[in-house]
Amino acid sequence: MDDYRKLADEVAADIAAGRLRPGDRLPPQRDFARRRGIAGSTAARVYAELTRRGLTVGEVGRGTFVRASARHPGTVLAEPAATRIDLELNHPLIPEQARLLGEGIRPLLRPDLLEASLRPVGAAGTADAREVVADLLSRARWRPDPARVLFAGNGRQAIAAAVAALAPPGSRLGVEELTYPVLKTMAARLGVTLVPLAADEAGLVPGAVEAAARRAPLKALYLQPTLHNPLSVSMPVERRAELADVLARLDLPAVEDGVWSFLRPDPPPLAAVAPDRVILVDSLSKRVAPGLTIGFAVVPEAAVPGVTAALHSGGWAPSRFALDAAARLAAGGVLDALGHGKRRDAEARQKIAARHLGGFAVRADPRSYYCWWELPPPWRADTFVAAAARHGIGVTPAAAFAVGDYRAPNAVRLGLASPPAETLELALATLARLARSSPDEVLAD
Repeated sequence: MDDYRKLADEVAADIAAGRLRPGDRLPPQRDFARRRGIAGSTAARVYAELTRRGLTVGEVGRGTFVRASARHPGTVLAEPAATRIDLELNHPLIPEQARLLGEGIRPLLRPDLLEASLRPVGAAGTADAREVVADLLSRARWRPDPARVLFAGNGRQAIAAAVAALAPPGSRLGVEELTYPVLKTMAARLGVTLVPLAADEAGLVPGAVEAAARRAPLKALYLQPTLHNPLSVSMPVERRAELADVLARLDLPAVEDGVWSFLRPDPPPLAAVAPDRVILVDSLSKRVAPGLTIGFAVVPEAAVPGVTAALHSGGWAPSRFALDAAARLAAGGVLDALGHGKRRDAEARQKIAARHLGGFAVRADPRSYYCWWELPPPWRADTFVAAAARHGIGVTPAAAFAVGDYRAPNAVRLGLASPPAETLELALATLARLARSSPDEVLAD
């Protein structure tokens, strides 16, 4: 095992034993390196490993704080507790989901069908699955050509393949200044530089794209026009048309992440406005379940060879079982039922959030599964995350979404989907109480 991982294990053990408590500040990396007799680069790897494990959180210039001890399921309490409620990850589940899925995929357990479903399949998937995806993505009189649909094992792989096909190593990819955190990791692995672009209440600003392209060429864009994560913003039709014009003038392709768009199917995707320039990526992880997912992309004809090659070279082939399951679930009306159920569930959870966070600066769409909360002073995002952790609640600081030099506001994102509704009520009530207190009072113990 690498030395930096052994050191990270020692710090993790201190956290698990309570010698380091949530909210405690770790020494600066330079001091840590001096005390341990290691190089500064090794100390940086230790801190990065602790953050990767979810044990610490830090922001440039503010320090690194212990986020939480070992993660255990449980309900949040009014007083500090070791249990943890996850408002970071968003995995929507509805009560009837298991029954619907079980009934829908039961025919696949017949030996002859199961044998076929366990065979390998390529990026083009199956004809039935391509038709299912075309139907799922249809909206506002637009239906993608099933022949342009490609598949990956999950949505992240589909995004990575699209970015890899459009943006070679060393190139620049324009993104909203607050973006999907996993994209930052993908870009680093692909050798792509992310360029933060301004966004407003209508989404990505077209003028910001043109200004960035004038400073230095952009190879492509990545954006979330519908229910942007973390801001819940959905781009109006007029803004989509303006952005499509900019893409045409700059001869610029784009990757559209539509993973949450099933919750708000009214606006047409950007891919419908600029079908020759936009790769639309989606998956079944939110619509169905993380354990039964496939990623899929509607790809312009010119980009099909590049995306296919990226999927093959990355080893990102889909599961034939998942493709066949999706076709069965669609034919039986299960996908539609799950979509309707999760839209109702998201609306109900937003009402819970509104009851407890009313009066705070919270941005949310009544159809989304998350809230963007700009914290009241004197709270900072890092200290609020630490305080929430001491009460067994995990939330995500704004810095996790910030790109490049963009200075994130003192805000947190709350994912509303994962805990049971009654647990969400208690968690949000606790967070509201914390926000009305002072950091010194909450973290004094």
